[in-house]
Amino acid sequence: MALELRHLRYFVAVAQEGHITRAAERLGMQQPPLSQQIKALEREIGVQLFRRKARGVEPTDAGRGFLADALAVLARVDEAVEAARRTAAGQQGRLRIGLPPSAPFHPFVPRMIRRFREAYPLVSVSMEECLRAELIDSLQAGRLDVSFIRASIPPPKGLDMHLLLEEPMVVALSAAHPLARLPPDAGAVPLAQLAPETFIVYARQQGPALYEATLAACAEAGFSPRLGQEAPRIMSALSLVASGLGVTLVPASMQSMTMDGVAFRQILGPGRPRAFLSIAARRDAASAPTRHFVAMVRRAARDAACSR
Repeated sequence: MALELRHLRYFVAVAQEGHITRAAERLGMQQPPLSQQIKALEREIGVQLFRRKARGVEPTDAGRGFLADALAVLARVDEAVEAARRTAAGQQGRLRIGLPPSAPFHPFVPRMIRRFREAYPLVSVSMEECLRAELIDSLQAGRLDVSFIRASIPPPKGLDMHLLLEEPMVVALSAAHPLARLPPDAGAVPLAQLAPETFIVYARQQGPALYEATLAACAEAGFSPRLGQEAPRIMSALSLVASGLGVTLVPASMQSMTMDGVAFRQILGPGRPRAFLSIAARRDAASAPTRHFVAMVRRAARDAACSR
Protein backbone atom coordinates (compact mmCIF):
# COMPACT_ATOMS: atom_id res chain seq x y z
CA MET A 1 0.00 0.00 0.00
CA ALA A 2 1.39 3.37 -0.94
CA LEU A 3 0.98 5.92 1.81
CA GLU A 4 -1.45 8.67 0.75
CA LEU A 5 -2.76 11.85 2.37
CA ARG A 6 -6.12 10.19 2.99
CA HIS A 7 -4.39 7.62 5.21
CA LEU A 8 -2.97 10.45 7.32
CA ARG A 9 -6.42 12.01 7.58
CA TYR A 10 -7.94 8.66 8.63
CA PHE A 11 -5.25 8.22 11.26
CA VAL A 12 -5.63 11.78 12.64
CA ALA A 13 -9.42 11.43 12.88
CA VAL A 14 -9.13 8.18 14.85
CA ALA A 15 -6.39 9.58 17.13
CA GLN A 16 -8.36 12.75 17.87
CA GLU A 17 -11.70 10.99 18.40
CA GLY A 18 -10.22 8.06 20.36
CA HIS A 19 -12.93 5.90 18.80
CA ILE A 20 -13.10 4.33 15.34
CA THR A 21 -16.89 4.55 15.02
CA ARG A 22 -16.94 8.27 15.88
CA ALA A 23 -14.00 8.87 13.53
CA ALA A 24 -15.86 7.05 10.74
CA GLU A 25 -18.90 9.28 11.29
CA ARG A 26 -16.66 12.36 11.18
CA LEU A 27 -15.10 11.16 7.93
CA GLY A 28 -18.45 10.20 6.40
CA MET A 29 -17.56 6.53 5.94
CA GLN A 30 -18.39 3.14 7.45
CA GLN A 31 -16.52 1.80 10.48
CA PRO A 32 -15.24 -1.51 8.96
CA PRO A 33 -13.42 0.11 5.98
CA LEU A 34 -11.83 2.63 8.36
CA SER A 35 -10.61 -0.15 10.67
CA GLN A 36 -9.14 -1.94 7.66
CA GLN A 37 -7.36 1.26 6.51
CA ILE A 38 -5.82 1.81 9.94
CA LYS A 39 -4.59 -1.81 10.09
CA ALA A 40 -3.18 -1.46 6.55
CA LEU A 41 -1.40 1.74 7.60
CA GLU A 42 0.17 -0.03 10.58
CA ARG A 43 1.33 -2.88 8.32
CA GLU A 44 2.73 -0.42 5.79
CA ILE A 45 4.93 1.42 8.28
CA GLY A 46 5.56 -1.66 10.47
CA VAL A 47 4.53 0.01 13.70
CA GLN A 48 1.53 -0.36 16.01
CA LEU A 49 -0.09 3.06 16.13
CA PHE A 50 -3.07 2.37 18.40
CA ARG A 51 -3.69 0.38 21.55
CA ARG A 52 -7.20 -1.09 21.58
CA LYS A 53 -9.24 -0.45 24.73
CA ALA A 54 -12.69 -1.63 25.83
CA ARG A 55 -14.29 1.70 24.85
CA GLY A 56 -12.13 2.86 22.00
CA VAL A 57 -8.49 3.25 21.11
CA GLU A 58 -5.56 5.38 22.19
CA PRO A 59 -2.29 6.15 20.36
CA THR A 60 0.82 4.25 21.36
CA ASP A 61 4.03 6.22 21.98
CA ALA A 62 4.85 5.70 18.30
CA GLY A 63 1.31 6.77 17.43
CA ARG A 64 1.62 10.02 19.38
CA GLY A 65 4.85 10.87 17.56
CA PHE A 66 3.28 9.95 14.24
CA LEU A 67 0.24 12.13 15.07
CA ALA A 68 2.38 15.24 15.55
CA ASP A 69 4.12 14.69 12.23
CA ALA A 70 0.89 13.82 10.42
CA LEU A 71 -0.76 17.02 11.65
CA ALA A 72 2.26 19.04 10.47
CA VAL A 73 2.17 17.40 7.02
CA LEU A 74 -1.57 17.99 6.61
CA ALA A 75 -1.26 21.60 7.77
CA ARG A 76 1.53 22.19 5.25
CA VAL A 77 -0.59 20.63 2.48
CA ASP A 78 -3.53 22.86 3.41
CA GLU A 79 -1.23 25.90 3.32
CA ALA A 80 0.06 24.88 -0.11
CA VAL A 81 -3.49 24.47 -1.42
CA GLU A 82 -4.50 27.89 -0.09
CA ALA A 83 -1.35 29.46 -1.52
CA ALA A 84 -2.11 27.95 -4.92
CA ARG A 85 -5.65 29.29 -4.78
CA ARG A 86 -4.45 32.74 -3.75
CA THR A 87 -1.88 32.75 -6.55
CA ALA A 88 -4.49 31.71 -9.12
CA ALA A 89 -6.71 34.53 -7.88
CA GLY A 90 -3.86 37.03 -8.08
CA GLN A 91 -3.79 37.51 -4.30
CA GLN A 92 -0.31 36.02 -3.98
CA GLY A 93 2.74 35.76 -6.21
CA ARG A 94 5.08 38.38 -7.59
CA LEU A 95 4.91 41.45 -9.78
CA ARG A 96 8.01 42.91 -11.46
CA ILE A 97 7.38 46.50 -12.56
CA GLY A 98 9.53 48.47 -15.00
CA LEU A 99 9.87 52.23 -14.60
CA PRO A 100 11.36 54.83 -16.95
CA PRO A 101 13.49 57.37 -15.04
CA SER A 102 10.90 60.18 -15.13
CA ALA A 103 7.86 58.04 -14.23
CA PRO A 104 8.30 57.99 -10.42
CA PHE A 105 8.05 61.80 -10.39
CA HIS A 106 4.49 61.66 -11.70
CA PRO A 107 2.25 61.20 -8.62
CA PHE A 108 0.06 58.73 -10.53
CA VAL A 109 2.80 56.08 -10.66
CA PRO A 110 3.75 55.77 -6.96
CA ARG A 111 0.06 56.11 -6.07
CA MET A 112 -0.84 53.11 -8.23
CA ILE A 113 1.98 50.97 -6.84
CA ARG A 114 0.98 51.88 -3.29
CA ARG A 115 -2.71 51.14 -4.00
CA PHE A 116 -1.84 47.74 -5.50
CA ARG A 117 0.31 46.78 -2.53
CA GLU A 118 -2.51 47.73 -0.16
CA ALA A 119 -5.04 45.68 -2.18
CA TYR A 120 -2.73 42.65 -2.61
CA PRO A 121 -0.37 42.60 0.40
CA LEU A 122 0.76 39.01 -0.26
CA VAL A 123 2.06 39.82 -3.76
CA SER A 124 5.80 40.51 -3.78
CA VAL A 125 6.41 43.72 -5.76
CA SER A 126 9.81 44.66 -7.18
CA MET A 127 10.75 47.59 -9.41
CA GLU A 128 13.46 48.15 -11.97
CA GLU A 129 14.33 51.50 -13.52
CA CYS A 130 15.67 51.67 -17.09
CA LEU A 131 15.09 53.37 -20.42
CA ARG A 132 12.39 52.49 -22.91
CA ALA A 133 14.37 50.16 -25.19
CA GLU A 134 15.57 48.08 -22.23
CA LEU A 135 12.10 48.06 -20.65
CA ILE A 136 10.52 46.70 -23.82
CA ASP A 137 13.33 44.17 -24.17
CA SER A 138 12.81 42.96 -20.60
CA LEU A 139 9.05 42.67 -21.09
CA GLN A 140 9.44 40.64 -24.26
CA ALA A 141 12.03 38.38 -22.59
CA GLY A 142 9.85 37.85 -19.51
CA ARG A 143 12.24 39.56 -17.08
CA LEU A 144 9.52 42.12 -16.28
CA ASP A 145 5.78 41.53 -15.91
CA VAL A 146 4.56 45.04 -16.61
CA SER A 147 6.11 48.43 -17.31
CA PHE A 148 5.21 52.08 -17.48
CA ILE A 149 6.41 53.59 -20.76
CA ARG A 150 7.00 57.30 -21.37
CA ALA A 151 5.56 57.28 -24.90
CA SER A 152 2.43 56.79 -26.94
CA ILE A 153 3.56 54.32 -29.59
CA PRO A 154 2.14 51.29 -31.42
CA PRO A 155 2.51 48.17 -29.26
CA PRO A 156 5.87 46.45 -29.82
CA LYS A 157 5.78 42.80 -30.89
CA GLY A 158 4.11 40.54 -28.35
CA LEU A 159 3.04 43.38 -26.05
CA ASP A 160 -0.21 45.13 -25.24
CA MET A 161 0.18 48.85 -24.59
CA HIS A 162 -2.40 51.29 -23.24
CA LEU A 163 -2.12 55.08 -23.09
CA LEU A 164 -2.90 56.26 -19.57
CA LEU A 165 -2.43 60.02 -19.53
CA GLU A 166 -0.60 62.95 -21.01
CA GLU A 167 0.83 66.13 -19.56
CA PRO A 168 2.50 69.28 -20.88
CA MET A 169 6.25 69.63 -21.00
CA VAL A 170 8.01 72.58 -19.38
CA VAL A 171 11.40 74.12 -19.93
CA ALA A 172 14.12 73.59 -17.33
CA LEU A 173 16.55 76.50 -17.08
CA SER A 174 19.62 77.30 -15.06
CA ALA A 175 18.63 79.34 -12.03
CA ALA A 176 21.05 82.00 -13.33
CA HIS A 177 19.21 82.27 -16.68
CA PRO A 178 17.45 85.65 -17.25
CA LEU A 179 14.10 83.88 -17.82
CA ALA A 180 14.53 82.04 -14.52
CA ARG A 181 14.92 85.34 -12.67
CA LEU A 182 11.44 86.45 -13.67
CA PRO A 183 8.85 86.04 -10.92
CA PRO A 184 6.86 82.79 -11.21
CA ASP A 185 3.68 84.76 -11.99
CA ALA A 186 5.37 86.53 -14.89
CA GLY A 187 3.76 84.06 -17.28
CA ALA A 188 4.82 81.29 -19.61
CA VAL A 189 7.75 81.39 -22.02
CA PRO A 190 7.07 81.29 -25.79
CA LEU A 191 9.03 78.37 -27.19
CA ALA A 192 10.33 80.58 -30.02
CA GLN A 193 12.07 82.68 -27.37
CA LEU A 194 14.31 79.70 -26.68
CA ALA A 195 15.59 79.51 -30.28
CA PRO A 196 19.05 80.95 -29.39
CA GLU A 197 19.51 78.46 -26.55
CA THR A 198 21.51 75.25 -26.54
CA PHE A 199 19.21 72.29 -25.89
CA ILE A 200 20.40 69.46 -23.69
CA VAL A 201 18.88 66.18 -24.90
CA TYR A 202 18.70 62.86 -23.09
CA ALA A 203 18.09 59.19 -23.85
CA ARG A 204 18.12 59.98 -27.57
CA GLN A 205 18.59 56.36 -28.64
CA GLN A 206 17.19 54.31 -25.75
CA GLY A 207 14.10 56.38 -24.94
CA PRO A 208 13.56 58.85 -27.75
CA ALA A 209 9.94 59.91 -27.11
CA LEU A 210 10.73 63.11 -25.18
CA TYR A 211 13.61 63.94 -27.52
CA GLU A 212 11.29 63.58 -30.53
CA ALA A 213 8.61 65.70 -28.81
CA THR A 214 11.20 68.45 -28.26
CA LEU A 215 12.26 68.49 -31.91
CA ALA A 216 8.66 68.49 -33.16
CA ALA A 217 7.65 71.36 -30.87
CA CYS A 218 10.66 73.47 -31.86
CA ALA A 219 9.92 72.86 -35.56
CA GLU A 220 6.33 74.03 -35.03
CA ALA A 221 7.67 77.12 -33.27
CA GLY A 222 9.72 77.88 -36.37
CA PHE A 223 13.25 76.87 -35.49
CA SER A 224 15.56 73.90 -35.37
CA PRO A 225 17.10 73.56 -31.89
CA ARG A 226 20.81 73.79 -31.45
CA LEU A 227 21.70 70.55 -29.72
CA GLY A 228 24.35 70.52 -27.06
CA GLN A 229 25.59 67.78 -24.80
CA GLU A 230 23.62 64.55 -24.70
CA ALA A 231 22.78 63.04 -21.31
CA PRO A 232 21.98 59.37 -20.67
CA ARG A 233 19.04 60.14 -18.39
CA ILE A 234 16.75 62.96 -17.41
CA MET A 235 18.48 63.62 -14.06
CA SER A 236 21.83 63.90 -15.83
CA ALA A 237 20.28 66.40 -18.26
CA LEU A 238 19.01 68.52 -15.35
CA SER A 239 22.49 68.46 -13.79
CA LEU A 240 23.89 69.87 -17.05
CA VAL A 241 21.15 72.52 -17.05
CA ALA A 242 22.06 73.49 -13.47
CA SER A 243 25.66 73.90 -14.64
CA GLY A 244 24.53 76.45 -17.24
CA LEU A 245 25.27 74.28 -20.28
CA GLY A 246 21.82 74.71 -21.83
CA VAL A 247 18.09 74.20 -21.39
CA THR A 248 15.94 71.09 -21.69
CA LEU A 249 12.27 70.20 -21.93
CA VAL A 250 10.87 67.81 -19.32
CA PRO A 251 7.42 66.53 -18.31
CA ALA A 252 5.58 69.01 -16.07
CA SER A 253 5.49 66.46 -13.24
CA MET A 254 9.26 66.88 -12.86
CA GLN A 255 8.54 70.26 -11.24
CA SER A 256 7.70 68.38 -8.05
CA MET A 257 11.41 67.69 -7.69
CA THR A 258 13.49 70.48 -6.21
CA MET A 259 17.00 70.64 -7.59
CA ASP A 260 19.55 73.31 -6.74
CA GLY A 261 20.36 75.52 -9.71
CA VAL A 262 17.32 74.56 -11.81
CA ALA A 263 14.15 76.56 -12.47
CA PHE A 264 11.09 75.47 -14.44
CA ARG A 265 8.89 77.63 -16.67
CA GLN A 266 5.65 76.86 -18.51
CA ILE A 267 5.74 76.95 -22.32
CA LEU A 268 3.41 79.30 -24.19
CA GLY A 269 1.85 79.04 -27.63
CA PRO A 270 0.49 76.45 -30.04
CA GLY A 271 2.24 73.13 -30.49
CA ARG A 272 3.32 72.94 -26.89
CA PRO A 273 5.03 69.56 -26.47
CA ARG A 274 3.27 66.83 -24.53
CA ALA A 275 4.65 63.91 -22.56
CA PHE A 276 2.75 60.62 -22.44
CA LEU A 277 2.53 57.80 -19.93
CA SER A 278 1.47 54.33 -21.05
CA ILE A 279 1.47 50.88 -19.52
CA ALA A 280 2.68 47.74 -21.31
CA ALA A 281 2.57 44.03 -20.57
CA ARG A 282 3.05 40.81 -22.49
CA ARG A 283 0.04 39.92 -24.62
CA ASP A 284 0.15 36.33 -23.36
CA ALA A 285 0.68 37.30 -19.71
CA ALA A 286 -0.71 34.50 -17.57
CA SER A 287 0.08 36.15 -14.23
CA ALA A 288 -3.04 37.14 -12.33
CA PRO A 289 -1.17 39.91 -10.41
CA THR A 290 -0.14 41.40 -13.76
CA ARG A 291 -3.73 41.41 -15.01
CA HIS A 292 -4.97 42.93 -11.75
CA PHE A 293 -2.32 45.68 -11.83
CA VAL A 294 -2.97 46.63 -15.46
CA ALA A 295 -6.73 46.70 -14.86
CA MET A 296 -6.33 48.81 -11.71
CA VAL A 297 -4.03 51.31 -13.44
CA ARG A 298 -6.24 51.66 -16.53
CA ARG A 299 -9.37 52.10 -14.41
CA ALA A 300 -7.69 54.81 -12.30
CA ALA A 301 -6.50 56.63 -15.43
CA ARG A 302 -10.03 56.58 -16.89
CA ASP A 303 -11.48 57.85 -13.61
CA ALA A 304 -8.91 60.66 -13.51
CA ALA A 305 -9.74 61.65 -17.10
CA CYS A 306 -13.50 61.68 -16.35
CA SER A 307 -13.02 63.87 -13.28
CA ARG A 308 -11.20 66.58 -15.18
